[in-house]
Amino acid sequence: MVELSISLDRAFHALSDATRRGMLDRLSRGPASVSELARPYSSSLAAIHQHVHVLESSGLIVTEKHGRTRQCRLSPEAVLTVETWLSDRRRLWEDRFDHLGKLLETPEDQT
Repeated sequence: MVELSISLDRAFHALSDATRRGMLDRLSRGPASVSELARPYSSSLAAIHQHVHVLESSGLIVTEKHGRTRQCRLSPEAVLTVETWLSDRRRLWEDRFDHLGKLLETPEDQT
């Protein structure tokens, strides 16, 4: 449980930045080099490398060196972990709101 918590903390930290979310959006269409990920941004290549490092440390992406190029790709397992955690919370709150709705629909004299 502690390991899952640390994993989620790192993933949500990585997702807290718009540039990193944009990079993940790009990687959802397939692998890309760091240079390709940097193209839409005015940030320095050093800043882009830092973003890639945060994403890789979070486990959301995997990088591999191919010659002088570093290729990045999404890590489906990490994305699934975040998605599962969010889905569980969504179901919990939907159930609570459904229960509240039923309570509010009940005539006052029956409560």
